[in-house]
Amino acid sequence: MKALFFDVFGTLVDFRTGVAREAESILGSAGHKLDWGAFADAWRKEYQPALEEVRAGRTAFRKLDMLHRENLDRILPRFGVSKLAEDSARNLNLAWHRLPAWPDVPGGLARLKRRFLLAPLSNGNISLMVDLARRNNFPWDAILGAEIAGDYKPKPRVYLTACEAFDLPPAECMLVAAHTNDLVAAAKCGLRTAHVARPNEHGPGIGEAAPEGPVDVAAIDLEDLAAKLGA
Repeated sequence: MKALFFDVFGTLVDFRTGVAREAESILGSAGHKLDWGAFADAWRKEYQPALEEVRAGRTAFRKLDMLHRENLDRILPRFGVSKLAEDSARNLNLAWHRLPAWPDVPGGLARLKRRFLLAPLSNGNISLMVDLARRNNFPWDAILGAEIAGDYKPKPRVYLTACEAFDLPPAECMLVAAHTNDLVAAAKCGLRTAHVARPNEHGPGIGEAAPEGPVDVAAIDLEDLAAKLGA
């Protein structure tokens, strides 16, 4: 095995805490008082339906930043937020570029980089992945994923295009993710799979504490994964 590809949202970064914090800062300063965790949850729940419109061919491929903005405009009225200034809306949409890494991630990635090529395999667009990497010290060798493939996971071409970018067969690549469905899709394409537990991804006790299907490796965090892979 020569390359590790990583899901990012939920696996490497704590999107719920990050989005809630940014929403409180931006909307709170404008006088709004919301349940910030519920706001983050509502925004995230629009994510897969938006991707499915692209995957199903009902809309053309667009960067995730664009989909996030459409979803933001969709949910703001549900929380009683209207007439939000455009600069504030634009800044809030960039909350996804400022998400914090889980504590184990920088050290775990540093260890894994000693032995493997590393790259994100995310639905996030390149500029988003660059900002998260610079903010959290992710040592990528390349940035791969949806924008390179022109489609969204779990479509096979997203996984296979990443392998092709490194001139590697799928069997020499591994997807690391906190979501069993992502890993199952990668395995069907011939990649090896590693599950990383994120039991609090969607709030306290709401997340995958263990894989919900067969994987090659199951780890409690990235440091554990590095140890199990001999890095």
